[in-house]
Amino acid sequence: MRNHSIKQWVLATRPWSFPASAMPVLVAVAYLFWRGYEINWLVSLWTLLNVVVFHAAGNTWSDYFDYKKGVDREDTVGGVSITGGEFSAGEIRVLAMALLSVAVLSGLLLLCFTGLPVLYFGMAGAFFTILYPWFKYHALGDVDIFFTYSLLPLLGTSYVATGEVVFEVLWLSVPIGLITVGILHINNMRDITPDSRAGIKTFAMLVGRKVSAVLYNMEMIIPFVWVVVGVLCGLFPLWSLLVLLALKPAVDNARKAVAYLSQGGKALVGVDEGTAMLQLMFSLLFTVSFFMAAFL
Repeated sequence: MRNHSIKQWVLATRPWSFPASAMPVLVAVAYLFWRGYEINWLVSLWTLLNVVVFHAAGNTWSDYFDYKKGVDREDTVGGVSITGGEFSAGEIRVLAMALLSVAVLSGLLLLCFTGLPVLYFGMAGAFFTILYPWFKYHALGDVDIFFTYSLLPLLGTSYVATGEVVFEVLWLSVPIGLITVGILHINNMRDITPDSRAGIKTFAMLVGRKVSAVLYNMEMIIPFVWVVVGVLCGLFPLWSLLVLLALKPAVDNARKAVAYLSQGGKALVGVDEGTAMLQLMFSLLFTVSFFMAAFL
């Protein structure tokens, strides 16, 4: 095994994507605080860190299998830590297993300070993380991501933060989940040709380029519509309209998806990272809105 710097190991986990896992936890805690629940802040922070480690494990696990399956090659964009020669496939596999082990151990310790439901949420998260490559290769990756980075962290966070499963947090699942699914979907749109060459079947391949572009546009716009309607219905405070400040980058991302139809995959280079940054901006504004509504 070659010597690598800490920075190289960290970059191999694709940290730019971590808002997809961290933001559901933050938004859920803020929402519950606004709703008047007593929050266990220390356990909530622990959960946030644990979810991010699980995400890092999932990223490296996926990179390893994409390389072994032939999805990622020297001429593809994804999995550059292996295809670029910086890491061997074996090193990335070891990293994935190490991260998964840390996440599982941390989850078991968290279980001791909370309750049995944490075990069920953790087992479900591990299941969807480990089997993500299979789901992705059978056009079910978008479903896997929605469960892993929306439904499970929202419900799980509600339990560890308050001591009970608060199903009302699921009102947050649509805006948070759609943007996160958009990260995967735009990635799969860009990679339709190399994925087809590798013999796998992603959801973007299944529905085709035009429908994929339309769906991505919906994933960018519906979250804002959902929040506006939620404010009008009293599900969210008026302050939640702050998320509209993130509308411009969402529209910019959507335009690039439309440009993809005429310009090809080059129009989508970096849009997956841009979608992750949108998730960060949207969710931080959403989080701030709940705290402002609680204090003002």
